[in-house]
Amino acid sequence: QVRLVESGGGLVQAGGSLRLSCVASGLTGSSNSMAWFRQAPGKEREFVAALRAYYPDSVKGRFTISRDNAKNTLYLQMNSLKPEDTAVYYCAAYTGAFSSVTYYYRRQSYNYWGQGTQVTVSS
Repeated sequence: QVRLVESGGGLVQAGGSLRLSCVASGLTGSSNSMAWFRQAPGKEREFVAALRAYYPDSVKGRFTISRDNAKNTLYLQMNSLKPEDTAVYYCAAYTGAFSSVTYYYRRQSYNYWGQGTQVTVSS
């Protein structure tokens, strides 16, 4: 059974940094696709970052995704945080490889999700 557990969220002032972690268990093989999404109150869940360095313009240059295969952990380094980055951040995984980059951006593409970690950026 696949399980994703996020941590590292918290309260930070604008301009600060946080690093989120997502420990994955139960994922087998090397062709898994993983990403970070976020959801602010009253808004839809939106794509934030995927391995292979895919980022939306809203976070490009400020957020960096990485993975430590030995620790089965996915990271999201967030720098120069802004109040509009406030959201619950989710780790997502698909047990396979996407055939097109557009699949990375769609939340419906992923079949496993973590419980989320809250990030709050104060102005």
